[in-house]
Amino acid sequence: MTKQLVRVGGVTLGGGRIAVQSMATVKTSDAERCVAQILRLEEAGCDIARVSVLDEADARAIASVKEEIRIPLVADIHFSPKLAILAVESGADKLRINPGNIGGERELARVADCVRMHGIPVRVGANTGSIEPRFLAVYGRSAEALVESALAQVASLEKHGVHDIVISVKSSDVRMTVDAYTMLSERTGYPLHVGVTEAGTPRSGIVKSSIGIGSLLLRGIGDTIRVSLTADPVEEVIAAHEILRAVGLEREYVEVISCPTCGRCEYDCMGLAERVCRAVEGVRRRCKIAVMGCVVNGPGEAKDCDLGIAGGREYCVIFEKGKENVRVPREDAERVFFERIHTILGKNL
Repeated sequence: MTKQLVRVGGVTLGGGRIAVQSMATVKTSDAERCVAQILRLEEAGCDIARVSVLDEADARAIASVKEEIRIPLVADIHFSPKLAILAVESGADKLRINPGNIGGERELARVADCVRMHGIPVRVGANTGSIEPRFLAVYGRSAEALVESALAQVASLEKHGVHDIVISVKSSDVRMTVDAYTMLSERTGYPLHVGVTEAGTPRSGIVKSSIGIGSLLLRGIGDTIRVSLTADPVEEVIAAHEILRAVGLEREYVEVISCPTCGRCEYDCMGLAERVCRAVEGVRRRCKIAVMGCVVNGPGEAKDCDLGIAGGREYCVIFEKGKENVRVPREDAERVFFERIHTILGKNL
């Protein structure tokens, strides 16, 4: 099915690159704090930020927030066509609405006219808490109900001339999420906003999101992602990039691999691996570094790496492309290894 392109500010959805999204957790009308949080999201690599619009103060604040940030801003609105229109007029780059709760046909038509006039897209969809009753009655709480409910919302917008649409079908159930997006991808060419909703706190939420989002991306399904966590939204962005890297969709970064260690490890492999990760975080260059536990298997298992280290009781081996470069006393190994990392990455580090 031909993929439709949708532009959200300066970001294109549907063109092959996966955009990372997150959502501010502070009230939008508290513009100073909202801007500060979005700037932190930008620094972490967020492509699109979303804010809640609960009242007129929130809607009007969009204009001042947009003046201070660089990424597109999405206004999330429910139950109020007036707030939806005000948010668009204040400069929102995209709306997230549910046509079923924005009012009747007349109110939806007003919102659609405003969206078309300003040339911005709309995200619609369903999650397991917002499936339309008629589809729940037929399909129950299921992937089929999610898809049918989302496509009904799409049809409502299309009827009013809106065709720049992004769709989501999220569940807190990973299997249901994957099934729903798989079905939806076979029935529409609109860009898909992928995520596992209400995934939980970081420990469980990252696992659920990685399985759900990752499995869809590996099938070529998804155009923009949000990792929904009960946490600082910066953690969502970091997790999203880790997922993209794991499935091979983000190439310009320093990948650090490290072994789980065993009784053969006789140096601080775990600690060194953490320090290397912190040192190269944010470096936009393709490079692969290995921190391995022992000289028995380390160089061979990491022979595809640009640089690696493996430890022993008295010395550590530093190797490049699987070949031993130098042996150094264990007490000097970390210093020499970091010197070599600096040499390889240069000013990028």
